[in-house]
Amino acid sequence: MQEECLILPRSGYIQVIRPVNAVLAGLAGIVGYLMATGTLIPGAIWIFLVVFLVTAGGNAVNDYCDVEIDRINRPDRPIPSGAADRDAVLVCSAILFLCGLAVSFTMNPLCVAIAAFNTILLVWYAISLKRTPGAGNIAISYLTASIFVFGAAFAGAGGAMKVLPIALVTFFAMLARELWKDAEDVLGDAAGGALTLPVRIGVYPVIRLGFLFLVTAICASLVPFLWWGLPYLAGIAVVDLLVFWTAFRALSCRTPECLKGTRATTLVKYAMFTSLVVFSLAALFL
Repeated sequence: MQEECLILPRSGYIQVIRPVNAVLAGLAGIVGYLMATGTLIPGAIWIFLVVFLVTAGGNAVNDYCDVEIDRINRPDRPIPSGAADRDAVLVCSAILFLCGLAVSFTMNPLCVAIAAFNTILLVWYAISLKRTPGAGNIAISYLTASIFVFGAAFAGAGGAMKVLPIALVTFFAMLARELWKDAEDVLGDAAGGALTLPVRIGVYPVIRLGFLFLVTAICASLVPFLWWGLPYLAGIAVVDLLVFWTAFRALSCRTPECLKGTRATTLVKYAMFTSLVVFSLAALFL
């Protein structure tokens, strides 16, 4: 099994790590460093490697823990389809996590601490946290936002503090999107016995929570104006207007069908990518 993991003889072992997702996460870590320093150095490759390996390990352990659910909902996934052996996937995950942590030791103690904490959280999420109403959404939102903090932490604690507003924007926007995705799927989740937050407290309260979180993200996005000035404010204002318009449309909904019709989760995703472009350009030129 270990040999299968190491040499990846079948595509199933590549699929479980979701390589595109892991690569994008690694690039986001480099963007975090860029936003903190306004420049890039060859050593930033360590940021990419740690984030890629830890993210890949998290994806693999998630597939390992979800195998029974996937047998019903996603029989095409590598483990239930037979493209990957379940025990070998667990070994893959452990190796990826250990390699990511080992590489992090070439960095500073703050980076090591973040990498170690995120590894533990990813395993906890896969085992049980994802099934806890609200807590799983918070964990995913934190993990996404922490990638930027990790990249910036390569420049020291000062770098990490500088991207904190950007991490907060990511956290609250991601949290709103995660909750709204659950609200869209509430009927299927309720039928399947999944106790998501919308199942527990209702669709409209969750839509209102998402609205509140997006407004908080907008407020956090204004903070970098203090060091990037009016050109940044002009760029982020366009994104913030899109986010507020999306949030306001979603707030008028009371049903999952209405929320899906607003395409709110898709628009929030686009807004997050656009905000990253604004942040990166501001870091480079302002």
